[in-house]
Amino acid sequence: MKMEDIAALAGVSKSAVSLAFSGKPGIGQETRERILQVAKDNGYLPKTRAAQPEAASKTLTFLVLANSGIVLEQYYQQPFFRELIHYIEVRCRAKGYSLLFTSIDVNAFSSDSHALAEDIRSDGVILLGTNLDREQIASLADRLPAQLVVLDTCFETLPVHFITINNVMGGYQAGEHLCQLGHEHIGYLASNVRISNFDDRRKGFMSALEERGLSIDEKDIFSVAPTITSFQEELKNQLAAYQAAGRQLPTAFFCECDYIAISAIKTLTDLGFRVPEDTSVVGFDNISEARIVSPELTTVHVEKERMAHLAVDLAIEAIEQDHAVKTKIAVDTQFIVRHSSSAPSYR
Repeated sequence: MKMEDIAALAGVSKSAVSLAFSGKPGIGQETRERILQVAKDNGYLPKTRAAQPEAASKTLTFLVLANSGIVLEQYYQQPFFRELIHYIEVRCRAKGYSLLFTSIDVNAFSSDSHALAEDIRSDGVILLGTNLDREQIASLADRLPAQLVVLDTCFETLPVHFITINNVMGGYQAGEHLCQLGHEHIGYLASNVRISNFDDRRKGFMSALEERGLSIDEKDIFSVAPTITSFQEELKNQLAAYQAAGRQLPTAFFCECDYIAISAIKTLTDLGFRVPEDTSVVGFDNISEARIVSPELTTVHVEKERMAHLAVDLAIEAIEQDHAVKTKIAVDTQFIVRHSSSAPSYR
């Protein structure tokens, strides 16, 4: 018998069962006693946390499904996630919680997630949802014996806490910026690994162009790797073939993330193009490397610190109060103008 079986028999959530076994507040005394009685009647021996020191029980787990094409095995070295994790750790310490890290290979999701559910020792889990689909998140929400907050994606129809980026707004801000500069022939550098964040960014960007009577020709859309910040041979080949067909390079490119934008600047430079004199480049995320690349990258700033704080606070609130109704928060973006974008030059 598992914790979820006790929950079903007692008519409560798995998180309520976890609170009953841990001795923590968040459920009524009558509910706690009913859960413990059901467990006793069915011979269930919980992995109790009540006997552990209080400090040891105040933990959150940061959970990642790695190796999906966008979230690598060394995800903690990827600039966006590195910054996000830093802010989560800082917020946990400020709230008196320690942070545990757990990752499983996305290719072994079914088998590993069952074992993971048995091994989770904290009462709250912050799941990095960047690369996950609805079914994967629903499956984890059903299995995990802890309060769950999903970070960096959102599925409105799931009864789960979500903290995400307002990606549509960010894409719109990027499109608005390029239009205000006077660009009409605009290229689009898309990730060859698709996630909902990228789709929403594209939606917002195209919306800004459509409002101004503009659109992007399919021939001006390129597909590249989203996790490389160095020169990309594949992008060079695509741009070279584009030129060989007699087409003139767009006066600006919007890139679905900063990795792509930084790689694009290096690849365009290798081809002999100047940024922004020959073509502007705009990114999305505002990772720390955006200030290092030359020219410094114009980009959409994602409030990573704000998102991290909200995720930790919501996880702790869920542990302590266990509200039946879940919360979904989209954090707005800010547009940062640097040196990789300018008005189009006459050719």
